[in-house]
Amino acid sequence: MLIHNENTRNAVVGAVVLGVLVVSMMLSYGGSKLSDKAQVGTYEVTAVFNQVDGLFEGDEIRLGGLRVGKVGKQVLDKNFRAVVTLNINNGVGLPLDSSAAIHTDGLFGSKFVVLDPGGEMEVLKAGGTIDYTQDAVIVSDLLDLIISEGKAKKEASKKGN
Repeated sequence: MLIHNENTRNAVVGAVVLGVLVVSMMLSYGGSKLSDKAQVGTYEVTAVFNQVDGLFEGDEIRLGGLRVGKVGKQVLDKNFRAVVTLNINNGVGLPLDSSAAIHTDGLFGSKFVVLDPGGEMEVLKAGGTIDYTQDAVIVSDLLDLIISEGKAKKEASKKGN
């Protein structure tokens, strides 16, 4: 009789743990969807970049480290530059001289847009354009630069000896 009760107890404990795990997974997945729906609305502004490598529709837009919107569509203009639509949350007023830069979360992480507010009193309106932009840094280009600098220093030190 004791073995039967212990098996039942183990089965119940396992079922409870599994249930808690399933519920927490559902809340973590569903909670992100709820926070997206909680946004009351956005307005669109555009920013023009030379390179947006790794930036995708739906990526975050941050201001002061906080999420204030999402990247919208991306198209090429007549000069083959990337025109990126930024969907900014209503209530976030950006000065006319604000800037936008594409950053990477860590060395190989996802890309996001960082907004840096300017000092103008007048704010960007829906349909406006952010004129000051900084392109995405391509990690492979950066690594190539570091390697070539190291090689140049090594050659210079050989010639100096």
